[in-house]
Amino acid sequence: MITPGTAKVARRQLGLATRHQLTATAGVPGGTITSRTRPGGPWQRLLPRVYLLQTGPPDHRQRALAAVLYAAEPAADPLSGETAALTGAAALSLLGIRDAPAAPADVLVRAPRRLKATPQVRPLTTSRWPRTITVAGVPSARPVRAAADFAARCQNPDRVRSVLAQVVQSGWCHPHDLHAELRTSRLLSRPAVRAAAGELLAGVRSVAEARARDALTGTDLPTPLWNARLYTPDGTFLASPDAYWPDEGVALEIDSAEYHYTRDAWQATLRRRLRLEAHGILVASATPSMIRDTPHEVIAALRHLLTLGTTRPTPPTASARGHQQLTLPFQVGG
Repeated sequence: MITPGTAKVARRQLGLATRHQLTATAGVPGGTITSRTRPGGPWQRLLPRVYLLQTGPPDHRQRALAAVLYAAEPAADPLSGETAALTGAAALSLLGIRDAPAAPADVLVRAPRRLKATPQVRPLTTSRWPRTITVAGVPSARPVRAAADFAARCQNPDRVRSVLAQVVQSGWCHPHDLHAELRTSRLLSRPAVRAAAGELLAGVRSVAEARARDALTGTDLPTPLWNARLYTPDGTFLASPDAYWPDEGVALEIDSAEYHYTRDAWQATLRRRLRLEAHGILVASATPSMIRDTPHEVIAALRHLLTLGTTRPTPPTASARGHQQLTLPFQVGG
């Protein structure tokens, strides 16, 4: 039977409790904890000194909070974010960032305290304690710090590029703030991190766009605006193509099949293209796989459209009003 004190802790912490909370706060004898966590018992031991007070399997939120409970100082309030906070890929996963694995969980711990790692938890001792937030009931570092901590751990350049782009694209942080955090964390000396940060400052918001930018950089084609917001002459928002050449009135749309599984999504894409073409904009469409595998075909199509754009008598009626490319105010070497 669960005591009132145990139930209170469980309600507050997604059905989880530490050994210190059970014994010192809820008054549960150590022998009772041992008996209840035996095979077939009503409780489960998820991590050393961390228990799930239910029989069913833990969900992703409970696993994330269990990592924080394991890392927090025993006598502290683990939900305060003062002695332990989720960060890195696990924190980004709670925010819905794809390609950010939920496990193992990186957890920040205040220096000089040290904590033994487990297969599920990687404690990161830091003297630069961040401002924390609560995500789905779990104390976490802010997205900008979590993204930097992820970049510090990840050795896959494509995944670094993808995850950082998703964090910015989802609106969790501004490219300048992310660049500043990466610089403070001394990560800009890494080529993959520096390249990803530079792409975001240029307006790129996905791996496919980054690859397109790489392909265009090696040509003599003019530099486009990335993700510019286009408006009609009366100020109505028109569209935001992935790349846009305002002088020639040419747009590049990179359409992934992932977002066109439904009929409504496909029709929305076609309507956007119709709106662009109705205002005199020439549109080149490509998939991420075309950008990756046959970029020369995409470049050839763009080259042809850009030539048409400079010679046609009727210029496009849309304009990229208010669009400003982000500048790089810091030295890249940091």
